[in-house]
Amino acid sequence: MSQSVIEIPGAATAHKPVSKKAISAPQMLNEAYDYQKPSSFSRGLRLDIKGITILLISGTASVSDQGQTVHPGDFRAQTWRAYQNITALLKSEGASWKDVVRTTCYLRDIDRDYEAFNEIRSEFFRQQGLDVLPASTGIQATLCWPSLLVEMEAMAIFESEEKPGASTRNLA
Repeated sequence: MSQSVIEIPGAATAHKPVSKKAISAPQMLNEAYDYQKPSSFSRGLRLDIKGITILLISGTASVSDQGQTVHPGDFRAQTWRAYQNITALLKSEGASWKDVVRTTCYLRDIDRDYEAFNEIRSEFFRQQGLDVLPASTGIQATLCWPSLLVEMEAMAIFESEEKPGASTRNLA
């Protein structure tokens, strides 16, 4: 794959780039470029900045490791699967829901599904033992596939215990 570089005259180049790497959990959900119609995004990014790690989890839905919608038509089951997929992405970087500081939740039909979504979210967060809940926003949106009813993003932040670019940490 060839890469083009666009040079912008006079652009500042004095900054030091942030260490970043794509994160994934292929045992749980596929990568976007494996879709029938490939898409250009990472499942998440890991940023390491002066001893702090930030995980940015892309919109994640009820998708399998084969790139198929799991539980079509079943909002509750899709919500649980989306949480499982995000959990796998967090775990792949040595993080957990206790590191999550923000979520954005997209529901295809917020009027119909928000009550069920809130029940599942409350139960899931209880199961995770969260004593401080993440900041969260709920939005009604048209999702990328008609078979998807819910999609979620997450942001996790924690102090890095290894050199920048390392992909695990001790959760003890």
